[in-house]
Amino acid sequence: MDLGLAGRVFVVGGGSAGLGFATARVLVAEGARVVIVGRREQRVDAAVTELGVESAAGYAGDLAHPAVTANVIETAVACFGRLDGALVNTGGPPRSTPITTTDEAWRQAFDSAFLAPVRLAREVSLHARRNDVEGAAICFVLSISVRSPLPGLTMSNGLRPGLAMLVKDLADELGPPPNSVRVTGVLPGSFATARSGNTDTPVRQGDRFAAVPLRRIGDPLELGRVAAFLLSPAAAYVTGTVVAVDGGACRAL
Repeated sequence: MDLGLAGRVFVVGGGSAGLGFATARVLVAEGARVVIVGRREQRVDAAVTELGVESAAGYAGDLAHPAVTANVIETAVACFGRLDGALVNTGGPPRSTPITTTDEAWRQAFDSAFLAPVRLAREVSLHARRNDVEGAAICFVLSISVRSPLPGLTMSNGLRPGLAMLVKDLADELGPPPNSVRVTGVLPGSFATARSGNTDTPVRQGDRFAAVPLRRIGDPLELGRVAAFLLSPAAAYVTGTVVAVDGGACRAL
């Protein structure tokens, strides 16, 4: 299937590693160009080099800082002449429990894991509408905690469901023509990434994955392919929804 991504340009948050980089790889393989955003300049540069400077540009910065969002959009236009959407991926809050999470920890988590994604989605969609971008799309990388809480991840359990509702809200506001912007999300389960600590081969059998119907953790590219599809014109009638990519682990609808 031709996803219709050739020539399109996307900002990829958290794009220097893990699920963000995997999605960037798929987008580039499908003919799109990407602006990789990450906090560590060395890792951003390495990701751009691996993807190829003709297909990727980089911006080192923290999307929790408001100025970074505007700078990232400017970088996309300066390097590639357009911007068609974004993978909104900012990483998750640190581990905690309801009793041990302080007010300050909640504030920091809100700024980085909630407000930063909201800001990026808002500014990218406004740019698309101001510039008459046809077929613009935004995809949020959330968590399976949207549907079922994960032990020890209190702040993610509290914030991610709100972003999933925002996907619905944004889709309502941005859907009507002209210049419709589609908004979707993906809900990752366990993947072989450095952040998760599961960096070994994603195909492993045994008791550790007994709760996963496919009996393994995921390869990041498996998430990347779903996200790339949702960002593509091939998904032109998909908006306002979130898709679980978790090997069937979540038992909730």
